[in-house]
Amino acid sequence: MQCGKEFPPAPDRYVCDTCGIDGILDVLYDYSKVKMSRADLEKNPDRSLWRYRAMLPLKKETPVSPLQVGWTPMYPLPRFHKEHGINVLLKDDGRNPTASLKDRASAVGVAMAVEAGAKAIAAASTGNAASSLAGFAASIGMRTFIFVPKRAPKAKIAQLLVYGANTIVVDDTYDRAFELSVEISRRLGFYNRNCAYNPYCVEGKKTVAFEMWEQNGFQVPDRVYVSIGDGCITSGIYKGFFDLMRLGLTDRLPRIIGVQAATCNPVEVALRTGVFTPQAGNTIADSIAVGIPRNRLKAMRALRESKGDCISVTDDAIRAGLVEMPRQTGVFGEPAGVTSWAGFQKDLAAGRIGKGETVVVLITGNGLKDIESAISVCQLPTPLAPDLATIEAHVKTLANRA
Repeated sequence: MQCGKEFPPAPDRYVCDTCGIDGILDVLYDYSKVKMSRADLEKNPDRSLWRYRAMLPLKKETPVSPLQVGWTPMYPLPRFHKEHGINVLLKDDGRNPTASLKDRASAVGVAMAVEAGAKAIAAASTGNAASSLAGFAASIGMRTFIFVPKRAPKAKIAQLLVYGANTIVVDDTYDRAFELSVEISRRLGFYNRNCAYNPYCVEGKKTVAFEMWEQNGFQVPDRVYVSIGDGCITSGIYKGFFDLMRLGLTDRLPRIIGVQAATCNPVEVALRTGVFTPQAGNTIADSIAVGIPRNRLKAMRALRESKGDCISVTDDAIRAGLVEMPRQTGVFGEPAGVTSWAGFQKDLAAGRIGKGETVVVLITGNGLKDIESAISVCQLPTPLAPDLATIEAHVKTLANRA
């Protein structure tokens, strides 16, 4: 990643021997030998990320999880064309098996663990990658050891426990949980699924870019808005469109606009100043509460080479998005999921999106992943006496509201 050294492919090769943990590798292909054309895709009946298996780093004989992952819906939002002259598409990756985009990484990561002959797989997570790994590992009968910070939402920890994961709650931040997971994996011989450490997981995430292109009529959008935590999804989007260019299927990249919480925006600061400074991970959007983004170098490369940007939004804007986006689109997102929506709304209000542009807003996780945050921005109704007159009077009051 940093020094340019190359290594032969191996399912358990994570980082450069010289650069260490900051030298997470890129997976490169002999594109002249890859058979993935538009015609191939148009006649492919598989509606999952495995329709792109020709561009994934798995052996042909490697078994994969039976869980359905990928090919999530991308909804047009015509009111934005009417009101602003732009074409807006909402990509809902909360529709994956464990309700987040992280399932794309887990599908590939678990398959690579099988290739490596692993008996157990480990990861650190603020919640989504953890529950995703637990679900996919359970589907093939592999043991998991998962490290989460104490602030992880209860709903996500519940998923881990239901899937039978060995769950280690670290009384510290995600960044410390990440460090511990890497060292414990090394000492005990676990396969490591951390997307900001294992380059094969980004290969799973890149499939969301293939879908954006294909579901947009085999056209590259002008912009993609995505929330940034460790930076793995951002780098995955870039890698997907990069692969399409190398295959000769597209001739350009979309502008990738990363969105962070204003109280935890180390990538934005580094992009503006050229200096990376660790931060405390304090934001309502727990999935992106990452003060030391481990994949920041790839994420910043993605933003620069796509002529994109990184912006930040307040927690109040994220809270507003928790209710405004569902009411405008019917899609229910968790705080990190709607952070991209808040960023899109910020740029729209500032006039930074040109008329005629096609914009994809990527929602990375379902709102049920953090139901406490959703409840916090709503007013729960008071129970009413169960008699007809009382209920009828209340319903009439509601009906008469503007």
